[in-house]
Amino acid sequence: MGERLLLNRIACLAMLVLAVPASVSAQPGAELAPADRPLVIAHRGASGERPEHTLAAYERAIDQGADFIEPDLVVTKDLHLIARHENELSDTTDVASREEFADRRRTKNVEGQQVAGWFAEDFTLAEIRTLRTRERVGNIRPASASFNGLYQVPTFAEIVDLVRAKESETGRTIGLYPELKHPTLLLEQEGIDMVDLMVRELQRFDLDDADDPVFVQVFEVGPLQRLNARVDTPLVLLIGPEGGPYDEPEMRWAEMITPLGLREIAQYADGIGPWLGHVIDPATMQPTGLVSDAQAAGLKVHPWTLRTENGFLPVALQGPGGPSSPGAYDRLWRAAIATGADGFFVDNVGEFVALIEGVSD
Repeated sequence: MGERLLLNRIACLAMLVLAVPASVSAQPGAELAPADRPLVIAHRGASGERPEHTLAAYERAIDQGADFIEPDLVVTKDLHLIARHENELSDTTDVASREEFADRRRTKNVEGQQVAGWFAEDFTLAEIRTLRTRERVGNIRPASASFNGLYQVPTFAEIVDLVRAKESETGRTIGLYPELKHPTLLLEQEGIDMVDLMVRELQRFDLDDADDPVFVQVFEVGPLQRLNARVDTPLVLLIGPEGGPYDEPEMRWAEMITPLGLREIAQYADGIGPWLGHVIDPATMQPTGLVSDAQAAGLKVHPWTLRTENGFLPVALQGPGGPSSPGAYDRLWRAAIATGADGFFVDNVGEFVALIEGVSD
């Protein structure tokens, strides 16, 4: 997904170490998960163990028990949807070291920020195939970085093929949770309509019905409204820590997550994907009203993102060792589960599955 979680944004959750219950009652969830536990959404795959958005990361997450895998989708020059954290490629591939692509480097305005690098929409799929992936946060995940250079960038079609192969292998349903990255910006700047491309792929793979194991997510309102008019696939509005959706500059997330705002969201979406800090009140160490309010409006709630490493945890939960060492993540995770949310985006699927199985026993 596309969150910009700086450490100073999550530091406000440090007080959550207190008064966290050891167990929770049964919570609602989709059919893919047992009724007594939240959905496990593999955030970019098993991204705590393999370079994110690779087939290896997705397969690892499925093998560890994920209910859904989450590919962030960008688009190539020849209109193929591919899985990358951002349309700028240098953080997650070896493109910067490739002399043949040196002339593709440019500076681009990405939602108000000047970003210099190599952008997926300037490359054909054939050119993307020559790149190899790398771990985006190698200082925090050196074990994942040991797989740098081994994997290609996958297409959405290849991810669907992987899911269906794993369903045949395991006999269980595995969901897809794609995110469209910067669809309004790409339409404005490049004339590329990601909504059209997403609809094409959903229809191509027969994933456009309300009961299909799919959620399509976006941090923007207009693309979701357009998708809602064209497919019955469940849709999720992602919600950032502050500010508002890029395509609706007058809207603020804070107003959109009020009971009235949530009822308006429910007119075009089936769920919300809020920043974790929106569902836990750091001042009271208790759940906020967001989960109950959203569920009352008929929306699923899937907060992001649960991780194990010190580098992603509030100071009060950090343990010995450096940023790559695990902290007291289970205490934060239990607090998150206690909010009653329907599912969670997680980087460390194996650890989260073990936790929720213990919680629900």
